[in-house]
Amino acid sequence: MGFRLRLDLFLVAIVFLSSPVLSDLVLSKVDRRVDLTSQVVRISSTLKVENEGHDLVSELLLAIPDHQAKHLAYLVAVPIEGKGKAKSAGSSFPVQIVHPEEIPPGLTFYSVSLPKGLDKGGSLTLDVLTVFTHMLQPFPEKISQADFQLLVFQDTAYFLSPYVVKTQTLSVKLPSNARVESYTKLANTKGLDSEIRYGPFENLPPFSYTPIVIHYENNHPFAVAQELVREVEISHWGNVQVIEHYNLVHAGAESQGEFSRLDYQARPHVRGASAFRHLVAKLPPRAHSVYYRDEIGNISTSHLWGDSKKTELVFEPRYPMFGGWRTSFTIGYGLPLKDFLFETEGKRFLNFSFGSPIGELVIDKLIVKVVLPEGSRDISVSVPFPVKQSEEITFSHLDIVGRPVIVLEKTNVVQEHNQYFQVYYRFSSLSMLREPFLLISGFFFLFVACIVYMHADLSISKSSTSYLAKLQWEEVQVAVQQIQNVINRCLSIHDKLEASLHDLSRTGDVQACKATRKSADSLLKELSKELKPSLSFLQSSPQAAQILPKVEELIAKEKELQEKLMLKHSTIVDSSEKKSGGREIENRVAPLQQKVSALRQEVEDLLDVIDEI
Repeated sequence: MGFRLRLDLFLVAIVFLSSPVLSDLVLSKVDRRVDLTSQVVRISSTLKVENEGHDLVSELLLAIPDHQAKHLAYLVAVPIEGKGKAKSAGSSFPVQIVHPEEIPPGLTFYSVSLPKGLDKGGSLTLDVLTVFTHMLQPFPEKISQADFQLLVFQDTAYFLSPYVVKTQTLSVKLPSNARVESYTKLANTKGLDSEIRYGPFENLPPFSYTPIVIHYENNHPFAVAQELVREVEISHWGNVQVIEHYNLVHAGAESQGEFSRLDYQARPHVRGASAFRHLVAKLPPRAHSVYYRDEIGNISTSHLWGDSKKTELVFEPRYPMFGGWRTSFTIGYGLPLKDFLFETEGKRFLNFSFGSPIGELVIDKLIVKVVLPEGSRDISVSVPFPVKQSEEITFSHLDIVGRPVIVLEKTNVVQEHNQYFQVYYRFSSLSMLREPFLLISGFFFLFVACIVYMHADLSISKSSTSYLAKLQWEEVQVAVQQIQNVINRCLSIHDKLEASLHDLSRTGDVQACKATRKSADSLLKELSKELKPSLSFLQSSPQAAQILPKVEELIAKEKELQEKLMLKHSTIVDSSEKKSGGREIENRVAPLQQKVSALRQEVEDLLDVIDEI
């Protein structure tokens, strides 16, 4: 078939055939059911145990191959009483890893403690659930967009046990309408629509085995959160805020080749059968302020609805998820505090779910952070399964000493871990007044500061050197501004003289041109008188030492510009009265025009320089 069959378990099992019997227990009946409908392998085994010895037996050993034990995410053994009904998980038997003596390596043993023990001739029926992740191997490992995903499942047809098994059966449930490429056929094998049945097998010695391999189609979402951080923040003002940060990957067969959005949109169930487009998160009832965003920002492709029992969020990543593709996103929502915070024996305790609200999500690493209110003390945690626990301190608005944070960390988390855990702590109700008191105090001191500011004279003393220097500089700026205004008015008069020359060349009206010249001379003389007081002030002020040279240069250049412009005007008017030719006038005026243009540019440049000082 092209894939490698795991033989290490079965080679080791040969050694077990000659190993001693561990106890007088016998498994009179074993019904094993394997669920392969999702990416998680769930094996439920109903065991009827009998004690054929003389001594009381207080434990039952379960054997799991090492290469499967490293993928084991969840194991629970629940007693069955009356009509095949199992008790709740809360009444399950204690289970722990043990290392029996004189047993060769290759298997991991788990001990199921029987609190009441099993007397001679006594019997007990229990249901053992084992959940494995990353146990299904894609074959082929890489597929194109149009291919279906095929998986390989390998196990033993017999229940691997250190005890004699009198009779046993095995049923393997496959996804509905799934195509089965091949599967191992034994003597008692039946293949139905979506199920393969093996057995019954009779009188099997300890550690009996026979390998089976099933190669089948499974296009269910292989959504794996390589890391999930859940932050649960408690506010005694009536809210529990939950923020979940997901780092997600499609852990199925890797996609190879180019992705065609057109093909996917046209036929998503054919040209993207192995991909998943949306996920479903079942949030607690009365969840509010729900949002969903990624690193870019808010994502609108989500739908939310709920009732009195649940709130369901259906959301889509920005792109369909094919094998090997990754995405990161954040889900946040608020919950009513009274639904999750309770009080007992003088302590408050949070009762909250541990796992992710997204169904059938495998979590490689889950970190749950519970942020308690500032002032919480005597903190303790109760979790129904082993976790790594630590404590941190975080600061938020108006915090002084910080808020305690309980950090719970667990690897290889599945849906069965979505159980309630409790965080107990003591908290004084008076501590709730701390933040309002800080706000009131802050506003009070702000108002006092405003009153003091409004009534205090914060101006600089009028007798200080800096104040006098500031006043003198302001006077210098006023004088400079007056000079600039006069120069600009002079330039406007220059423009009128230039315009009169243009009218002369067009109409030949010499008298009008002379009248404009006479008016301009009068205005320029008045402006020259206006310059003298401001210039005299600048020449006498020490604060104007830096800007005075530029101002004097500006006045000199403007005066020279006036002289050249007046000479140009007189030349053109005289030539017009003498009826000189156009070319003769142009030759006489050309040198003057060049000088006028150059001086005009220098004056404008000096005005800009003075503005920047």
